[in-house]
Amino acid sequence: MKFGILSDIHGNIWALQAVLEDADRREIDRFINLGDIFYGPLQPRETYDLLRTIDAVTILGNEDRLLYEPEVAPSATLTYTINQLGTEPIDWLRTLPATRCVADEVFACHGTPTSDHVYLLEDVSSGVPLVRQDNVIQQMLGNIDAPMILCGHSHIPRVVQLASGALVINPGSVGLPAYDDDLLNYHRMETYTALAAYAVVEKRSESWQVDLLKVPYDVALAVQQAEQQGRSDWAEWLATGRVAT
Repeated sequence: MKFGILSDIHGNIWALQAVLEDADRREIDRFINLGDIFYGPLQPRETYDLLRTIDAVTILGNEDRLLYEPEVAPSATLTYTINQLGTEPIDWLRTLPATRCVADEVFACHGTPTSDHVYLLEDVSSGVPLVRQDNVIQQMLGNIDAPMILCGHSHIPRVVQLASGALVINPGSVGLPAYDDDLLNYHRMETYTALAAYAVVEKRSESWQVDLLKVPYDVALAVQQAEQQGRSDWAEWLATGRVAT
């Protein structure tokens, strides 16, 4: 079985189209979508319509949950996303699980097994992401003993092999290569490229092969849409993979 791992699409239909075209050439059997699918000033409804045409196991991300369970007064971008989506996609989000076991050997979560807004692999207390110690990651995984653990949320592609032998894989973000946030403390997440990211994992003999992939797409279309919605920060993130200083 060959899986295509998607995460953090954030309504970037142009990036998603490019990723799915690349995946088609690689003969992917099935997709696993790790959440944060729609939120942003781009094209959330078109993203929903395209995703519904593929065979994908999908879980809920923190910014998916906010579309029907806002924690604070909705921002202009959240309101835009909700209005663009309409009822059907939001009702679909309500049905999604927070975690999922796939094919007996794969555990999928957005952040950690118990939280959709905590990073599994990265400690951001310094303001930049640093990979956590092995024992800390294993403690955060709790009783999850799958040989492959998938997580998203940080937007940074990584493969970390634990002392237990398990692989923890973050495919990176399909649609948003950088951002900053002040949840818990201010931090910046940057990949330094505008390319769309996803991963392909395949079981070969008794081992999993992992390919972290970067795919070009027409970034200018996404940047233009972000600017039209008054999100110059998103435009910068999309165009450069960096957070402006």
